[in-house]
Amino acid sequence: MNSTRRSLVSLATIATVGALALSGCTAGSTDDGGDSAMTLWHNSTTGPGVEFWEQTVADFEEANPGVTIDIQSIQNEDLDGKLQTALNSGDAPDIFLQRGGGKMAAMVKAGQLKDLTDSIAGAAAEEISDAAYSASSLDGKIYALPVAVLPGGLFYSQDLFDEANIAENPTTLDELEAATEKLKSAGIDPVALGAKDAWPAAHWYYWLALRECSSDTLAQAADEMNFDDDCWVRAGEDLQAFAATEPFNSGFLTTTAQQGAASSAGLIANHKAAMELMGAWNPGVIGSLTPDQKPLPDLSWFPFPEVEGGEGEPGSMMGGVDGYSCSVDAPDACVDFLNYLGTSEVQTAYYKAFNAPPVNTVAQEAVTEPYLQAILEAYNAAPYATQWLDTVYGQNVGNALNVAVVNMLAGQGTPEDIVKAVQDAAAKA
Repeated sequence: MNSTRRSLVSLATIATVGALALSGCTAGSTDDGGDSAMTLWHNSTTGPGVEFWEQTVADFEEANPGVTIDIQSIQNEDLDGKLQTALNSGDAPDIFLQRGGGKMAAMVKAGQLKDLTDSIAGAAAEEISDAAYSASSLDGKIYALPVAVLPGGLFYSQDLFDEANIAENPTTLDELEAATEKLKSAGIDPVALGAKDAWPAAHWYYWLALRECSSDTLAQAADEMNFDDDCWVRAGEDLQAFAATEPFNSGFLTTTAQQGAASSAGLIANHKAAMELMGAWNPGVIGSLTPDQKPLPDLSWFPFPEVEGGEGEPGSMMGGVDGYSCSVDAPDACVDFLNYLGTSEVQTAYYKAFNAPPVNTVAQEAVTEPYLQAILEAYNAAPYATQWLDTVYGQNVGNALNVAVVNMLAGQGTPEDIVKAVQDAAAKA
């Protein structure tokens, strides 16, 4: 899928994405005239996220007699594999988290997703931008209802930055290295990294590739799986050099990303490390791991720094748009539930539960946290945006990329090995 600049219509005018034909059944109704029993798979395992899905499903069931939804909460790192197995076995959940990109394209190619193009209605059609739907679409057809825009960047503890006398946020890779040295001098682990889960470590490579590679090169890689440009190796060299300064927490190779106080998010939540590179879902995860399970009071954010001499357009952003799909054989009530997810009331509840920016433009008015406002401002000002690279390239190539990055950080590979691993996986795809 080609990567396009995406923004939110409440903050910026959408000029590059054509209008979508959005019509069909209304939210909260069932078309089949009978009972509908469905399953829902999501990736929230603790606190307000679990409560959000329980309440949302309960409210929908109450408004739709005869409809029942069995909720299954699956750990994020396990979800993609379990979902692919379920889809391939013909025993897919009716409603499930959709990450988009190459992963969604593979599902579409296999005929596993319901086409939603003519069924999105009500607030889901009127109050969610075309740009948000572009991440859930393929060849002009919609296959998921977007629920949150999740750009990445560095989340950090303002208190720990103050303790280390870091007066201004780093804007270049050199400045980031200088900040990590100040933090180490103050006895603070600079960067929390959950490399055991692979993808958080690979995020560092993704961002450096975004800085080193031009948008044309990134688009070509997405379309043709072509990784011949030297920028891919340079991104690995940048990461290798940064890692050599020892910025990451002790034991980062065996640290998980989001599970418990000892995870990378938990280290931020408990002021055991200063910053973490992550997507905009991170505030909610961090908040669930603080001692009082409330948002971290001193949490702040800054964009990934620029790399001097890189070919990427300054200010370019990376992130995902999480959505929910219906499996191809799901009942009509599945589409009704997705339309319900798109309403401003549910989207506002989603934002409050997950502390993540919602896609509904009315619900966005409820966002008050400075770090979320800064994320939206940077994302909407970006000259170019792409999804996470493992999402863009699909599960097999993406997994090969993630593992190769971890191998390099473990001293068992080189920047050239990262590119070779991706090329070999792409050749088998």
